[in-house]
Amino acid sequence: MSPAVPGRASGPLVVLDADSTLIREEAIELLAEQAGSLEHVAAVTERAMRGELDFAASLRERVATLAGLDETVLAAARERMTPTDGVQELIDGVHAAGGLVGVVSGGFHELLDPLASRLGLDFCRANRLETADGRLTGRVDGPIVDAAAKATALEEWAAVGGIPLARTVAVGDGANDLLMLDRAALGVAFCAKPVVRAQADLAIDRPDLSAVLAVLGLRG
Repeated sequence: MSPAVPGRASGPLVVLDADSTLIREEAIELLAEQAGSLEHVAAVTERAMRGELDFAASLRERVATLAGLDETVLAAARERMTPTDGVQELIDGVHAAGGLVGVVSGGFHELLDPLASRLGLDFCRANRLETADGRLTGRVDGPIVDAAAKATALEEWAAVGGIPLARTVAVGDGANDLLMLDRAALGVAFCAKPVVRAQADLAIDRPDLSAVLAVLGLRG
C-alpha cells in the first residue's frame, strides 16, 4: 500500500519494524506453534535478532519448518497478532502532522497486510510465503526482506513522499533493523536487543509506540 498520488508530505516519515515493534509477537512463531517447531524457531529468531546469524539464511531455516501447513493457519495467526500499545496514536499523530508511516518486515505480507490496512499505514513491505495446493511449501516466494531491503524501503518511501532523509525516523528492535536505523536521520531502538541499543541514536524501553511522538516533537 502507498499514498494514492506521490507528492510532497509536509511532515516526517516514520518507518517501523513489525515483529516485536508494530506488533507484540514474532509472527513466524505463531505459525511455528502449529508446525510443532516453536522451540527451534524461537531459538533461531532470538539469535538472528541479536545479530549472531545471517538473517536470510535464518529465515529460510525457520520457514522450512512450516512446510505442509494448511493455508488456514495464516488466518489463525492473524487473529493472534496484537498491535503494540500506542501504535494507532503514533500513526494518527504523524498523519495529523502531514507525515507518512510505513512498516517494513522480515515477516510476511500474508499476516501483515490486513493489519496495516486497518491501522491506516501508508506503506507495507514484507516477505511472501510460497504455497502450493493450499499448503505452505516451506519456502519464501521472491527476494527476502533483509537489513539492506529495509534501508532501501525507507529511502524509496521518503522519495515517494518528497520527504528528505533529514526528516526520517526508523524504529526497530533487532539486528535486521540496524541498517534502516542508520539510514534514517533518527534511529530508535524500541525495547531492543543490546546490539541495537548500542548503535541506535536513542532507546525507548517502555512498550508504547506513542512515545515516538515526543521524539518527533508532536507531543509534550
